[in-house]
Amino acid sequence: MSGSRFTASRKAITTALASGLLFGAGLCISGMTRADKVINFLDLADGWDPSLAFVMAGAIVVHLVLFRLILRRKSPLFRDSFHIPKRRDIDIRLVGGSALFGVGWAVGGYCPGPGLVSAASLAPQAMAFVASMTMGMLAFQLVEHGLAPKGKLVGDA
Repeated sequence: MSGSRFTASRKAITTALASGLLFGAGLCISGMTRADKVINFLDLADGWDPSLAFVMAGAIVVHLVLFRLILRRKSPLFRDSFHIPKRRDIDIRLVGGSALFGVGWAVGGYCPGPGLVSAASLAPQAMAFVASMTMGMLAFQLVEHGLAPKGKLVGDA
């Protein structure tokens, strides 16, 4: 491996690590790693806690500003080009996956990012959530590859 390629790879890994730590710290500070806080946000009928709406609104504003600024660059810092999804259609897989995600979030009180951050505390509820999420992803992979013709995934054009 050439020295410049190793340095770029190292920078990319360091940047990913720093970004993950910043994201995890934000989740902890905002309370999104507390399942009870998330469930109270999702429960509009009984004891609704709107505070996470401010967290989401802040994240959306930061994303809207920075995404537009970043796309003005010729390329990302550690890649030759941006990899932005081209598909814009809404299909049954998107709707079904979104519904499953929402049900899992409402029942478990975690979405994947906060669940992983919370699992680092070894809290039993977070560990159970991450184990269940992992089993669900593995089950999906088994079904996906079992239904697909050899060399092609279900849903590929």
